[in-house]
Amino acid sequence: MKTITSASDVASFFRAYRRPVYYIGHATHHLLGMDEWAGSLRYICRVDAFDGRHPHLLVPKDAGHDDIPEEAVVNRLLGCQEAVDQIASAGNDPAAVFLMFDEQTEALCTKLGLEIWFPPADLRARYADKVETVRLGNAAGVPSVPNALARVEHFDALLRLADRAGLGSDLVVQTPYGVSGQTTFFVATEDDWSRHATEIVRQPEVKIMRRIDCRGSTLEACVTRCGTVVGPLVSEIVGCPEVTPNEGDWCGEELCPDAFSEKVRATASSYAAKVGDRMLRDGYRGYFDVDFLIERKTGEVYLGEINPRISAASPISNRAGGPGLPLFLFHLLEFSGVDFAVDVKDLNARWADPGCLETWSELVVASTSDETGVITEAPPSGIWRLGDDGDVTHARFDTCGTTMATEREAFYLRVTGPGDVRRNRIGLGILLTRGRLTNETGGLNDTARAWIRGLTDKYRARLSVAG
Repeated sequence: MKTITSASDVASFFRAYRRPVYYIGHATHHLLGMDEWAGSLRYICRVDAFDGRHPHLLVPKDAGHDDIPEEAVVNRLLGCQEAVDQIASAGNDPAAVFLMFDEQTEALCTKLGLEIWFPPADLRARYADKVETVRLGNAAGVPSVPNALARVEHFDALLRLADRAGLGSDLVVQTPYGVSGQTTFFVATEDDWSRHATEIVRQPEVKIMRRIDCRGSTLEACVTRCGTVVGPLVSEIVGCPEVTPNEGDWCGEELCPDAFSEKVRATASSYAAKVGDRMLRDGYRGYFDVDFLIERKTGEVYLGEINPRISAASPISNRAGGPGLPLFLFHLLEFSGVDFAVDVKDLNARWADPGCLETWSELVVASTSDETGVITEAPPSGIWRLGDDGDVTHARFDTCGTTMATEREAFYLRVTGPGDVRRNRIGLGILLTRGRLTNETGGLNDTARAWIRGLTDKYRARLSVAG
């Protein structure tokens, strides 16, 4: 085959691609609709969000429903006989991609003859460490919010460290690992410290930052042999009381072409490229995600954390527009072994150009009820319509989340369904829409609230325990 040099070449190559590639994980969410672009991509998941109607999804009967980490989900799926049989029957040197995996996953894949299309688990773990992220950023010339890295055993020690570093007394403390803001702690008083001390003290080292008034944002990119391909800058939706009681919890993403100034977009893109180029020196290849903190008063862009993987922003990044194809295809391209020589500078310019981008929003729909019970009815995955009266109705079945005709339509991916336990804060599903879901202050707008109300009203549960 000729060397791939353009976005259209990439799209054509994967439409005809036949080597089996499996996405293995909890649900199809992170690579939703990618099978529309990569002809040989298949899903092996523990959640049947489509009631058996997804043509490229296998949900093994013994996948289980217990609450376990994503790595454990993956390893269990790789041990299910139905998954083993499907992988074996496909033949043709299969490959696998994941949201999360560990050394056990690597051993299981070796046994099954699956090539993992990601860098090794130990390298990924290094970049996922929020403390190490600061050091990597410093080496790459990408600044973090003013900080100190140290072990902290009591509140007075925290204040002394902050004073020496000139951080003030209103602080943010992050532990090395954690997801969705659950290990980001805001500490301004001794009472704040007491609430989080157990988690902080047990860490060998934490990141202590000056608290800034900032906008959370994220950007996905892909390290390739031609350079780091950089996607669009996306706003994070964080701490919305309609779906979470915690101010630091991740709730969703929003891509609006004019949400950031040209300077902020250019700075974030440049920083992501520097991070990717630095990671390449350590042998990292493929997809990664960078969170940035943008100070509202000054417009300064700071490195937040690195997620060496696909992320919750992937459904947005892969629908953004730009050069007209999903960013994740460049990850598949890098590991496919095919020759390519794409113009990374041109690709990045198109993903940075607001005129090439589309508006997309994504929101976690979660239960906020204190009542616990087994779900008996749940809204199906597919396209839903929001009426002028605020009523939410099911429009049609869909698996990819790209066929919404207007902003009054949205794709709902159900992740908690009949037979599952509904409890406070459990994620019920993911809403994906072409419209905006936030207001000018970053909170949820009336449209988002209507979607949440309409979809959660469709759930019914057999109550068992209250409170």
